[in-house]
Amino acid sequence: MNHGQLVRQLRDLGVVAGGVLLVHTAFRAIRPVEGGPDGLIDALLAAIGPDGTLVMPSWSGDDEQPFDPARSPAAADLGVVADRFWRRPGVRRSAHAHAFAAYGKLAERVTADPLPLPPHIPQSPVGRVYELDGQVLLLGVGHDADTMLHLAELIASVPYRTPARLTVIENGRPVRLRYAENNHCCERFAQADDWLRAAGLQREGPVGHGHGRLARARDIVRLATAHLAADPLLFLHQQGAGCAECDLAR
Repeated sequence: MNHGQLVRQLRDLGVVAGGVLLVHTAFRAIRPVEGGPDGLIDALLAAIGPDGTLVMPSWSGDDEQPFDPARSPAAADLGVVADRFWRRPGVRRSAHAHAFAAYGKLAERVTADPLPLPPHIPQSPVGRVYELDGQVLLLGVGHDADTMLHLAELIASVPYRTPARLTVIENGRPVRLRYAENNHCCERFAQADDWLRAAGLQREGPVGHGHGRLARARDIVRLATAHLAADPLLFLHQQGAGCAECDLAR
């Protein structure tokens, strides 16, 4: 799949030139593409154009070591594209452990907030994408990877939290922070597919050799918070269903 074909696919899917685009991707589902992971990033940047802003998750996932935005690799489960993205010239990366990386016109605004606890509060990179009426693009992954749904949980004040921790530097010394996070297995985030499709608010189609989903961040949050208002536990597996993460959240 060459560069021009990728850009056409992204634009056909509905990626907006000049917009803010938050991308979650599994490159193994998209490859092979011309230029590899960097080729995919180049196509995403071309699709949003010079006035757009590209955003990707960029946390390290290492709770024991202080996060260094200039050195800490992106967590393995974020994929090779996310790890390549933050290393590119001109990309800004949050200066905290729940980092996202961004490139473009609004990159500083997306990444400027201090450490958000829990990670996806409105004053976080995900919250800024929502505030800026950005789009969410899922490439080769489903809504179980969609961090925008964690923002929806917090806006809806879901009644569950699990213990979490991380290490930061204070006064030159490592300090352990403990906090409560709206965390669970995220499998039931897949319900967002049904809600968005039924409302005609999700575009789907081929990107590279994989499948893409595209929706406005505000649509994702609006539909999710409406469903959470009716059932605040709908993203959790039933008690005793064999999901230890959801049982802990309950």
